[in-house]
Amino acid sequence: MQQALKFPLDNLTIRGIGYGDPQNQMVLALHGWLDNAASFEPLSKYLKDYYVVAIDLAGHGLSDHRDAGAHYHLIDFVYDLHELVESQGWTSFVLMGHSMGGIIGSLYTACFSDRVRKYISIESFGPLTKDSKTSAIQLRDSINSRLKSQRRKSRHPTTFERTVEARTMVGDISIASARLLIARNTHGVDGQLRFTTDRRLRTLSAVRPTEPQAENFLRSIHCPVLVLMGSAGYESMAKAFYARKDWVANLTFHKLDGHHHLHMDNPEAVAIVVDSFIKS
Repeated sequence: MQQALKFPLDNLTIRGIGYGDPQNQMVLALHGWLDNAASFEPLSKYLKDYYVVAIDLAGHGLSDHRDAGAHYHLIDFVYDLHELVESQGWTSFVLMGHSMGGIIGSLYTACFSDRVRKYISIESFGPLTKDSKTSAIQLRDSINSRLKSQRRKSRHPTTFERTVEARTMVGDISIASARLLIARNTHGVDGQLRFTTDRRLRTLSAVRPTEPQAENFLRSIHCPVLVLMGSAGYESMAKAFYARKDWVANLTFHKLDGHHHLHMDNPEAVAIVVDSFIKS
């Protein structure tokens, strides 16, 4: 059972998909970069005891884009998330995030630990970081990438199937999983296929946290945490986990068969671990 969800916030509307019975315990799910709420559809089929509320982050899927002249900063996603939580009166829930959604979820859980009962991070463990010595270069490159993006003409998908095929080449995702994502990331306009995702999402970040800042965020998480990594997932994610794992006191870790989108391509195995963790 699926429900189309719509959450009007002060400056934009967040949309999403509700999977399962709304009377069940809620799991709030955050997708990865350039993905959308449909990324949790395969997993939700095995999480029968829960109501999975998967949202499209701003600029993704069917959610609103940010206003003209605005940009997509990591901390603004955390702001959107808390405004959503506040607007809905959610006081205690399980939070689950994949990749970028896992980064956002870790920052949120660190800042609002009173709201998150348990936290699940898939192929992610805290924010991506840069040495403070690279700050000027990072900002310069970000500004240049934004200027280049807004001067460049929009590129549109040719056909649905070609777009699906191209998506499978990013992150070793399966055809079935790519089709789910592309179906929500595209729509028809005057007989032409168009992306729903905001192209500004592809520009470089203006600022990255430093590793000491990442440590502070992770040490500020006090609820039980489950981390899932794919056996063939992103090496950078696994490296960050092993370097940082002692920063979270109440931590459970599992490596499962799969690539970066293991929750889509190996959902049953992921669901078994998630269900056990939530119920423990």
